Amino acid sequence: MVIVIVLCALLVASPAWTDIVIDKQTYTYKTVDNCKIQADVYRLPDNAIQPVILWLHGGALIFGQRGDIIPEQLGMYLNMGYTVVSIDYRLAPETKIHGIIEDVQDAYKWIREEVPKLFKIDPDRVAVIGHSAGGYLALMAGFSVEPRPRALVSFYGYGDIVGDWYTTPSAFYRNNYPIISKQAALNTVGGEAISNDIGQANREIFYLYCRQQGTWPKEVTGHDPNVEPALLDLFCPIRNVTTEYPPTLLLHGDADTDVPYEQSVMMANKLKQVGVEHELITISSGGHLFDKVGIEDPRVASAFEKVLEFLEQTTQQWQPTNVSRQDILPTKWGKSKSSIR
Repeated sequence: MVIVIVLCALLVASPAWTDIVIDKQTYTYKTVDNCKIQADVYRLPDNAIQPVILWLHGGALIFGQRGDIIPEQLGMYLNMGYTVVSIDYRLAPETKIHGIIEDVQDAYKWIREEVPKLFKIDPDRVAVIGHSAGGYLALMAGFSVEPRPRALVSFYGYGDIVGDWYTTPSAFYRNNYPIISKQAALNTVGGEAISNDIGQANREIFYLYCRQQGTWPKEVTGHDPNVEPALLDLFCPIRNVTTEYPPTLLLHGDADTDVPYEQSVMMANKLKQVGVEHELITISSGGHLFDKVGIEDPRVASAFEKVLEFLEQTTQQWQPTNVSRQDILPTKWGKSKSSIR
């Protein structure tokens, strides 16, 4: 395995943790043809055996990359004593959804089998956290990886990829954005498989086109949901919930104009029906990416208090010495220093 090590400094957003060095080590966890797929492993200096967070970025499975994790959120997870593994996965439409899911499965397997050789982690205590499309992938991990994760956290994710919200033209994207032509959209994608959008920021144009035309499921899966919907059941978490599904925390703003709030409501109802431990946190008047406004927003702070509690309960997490959740998530965040190692 080719290993590239990068050491960097990040802001650890807590006044109780200053001048702390964070190591970010980058590994190629998988190579498909000529496409290297990488993971960043973050960890504070600690000799303890730590549980793991597998973090999955958003971007409609079309754009985004592992570095999209918000530093202050990363700081919270690290301060709680987690090793955080943020991964890339191959992007659509060059790679269809089955290949993307395989990447998540292989990353999970790599965490369990290889990461313990590199860091002191407990491979049996893995939580999967994702945002938007990453939230969808987190929900997919609830039934597509073995053994099941200890916990799932989905920020404004979705459990159904063939609902009207994705298979019909979006009024929001047609009324609020210029109409994208098919050729303009195709000019932003295509060619060899890629695992991140670095240097290709215009891939969002292809997503906009898909939403305006209602073609996202077909472009991402390679199947037309109007012709062969049964083939897509395997890629809809809401259709694959059983009593073995992991404890799940859903967070969603009720004013989300990209992923409908109802997606998390329906997922919560399905989890309740089957008897799976879960909670839905509704962000009043919250839009898509509601957490990007920063932890100083009381709604975001309250949501992350729930996230930290949930992770602690489901992974049997220990608290770092002399550090409480109040230190990690105060009402008003202070600025902390960072240093390069």
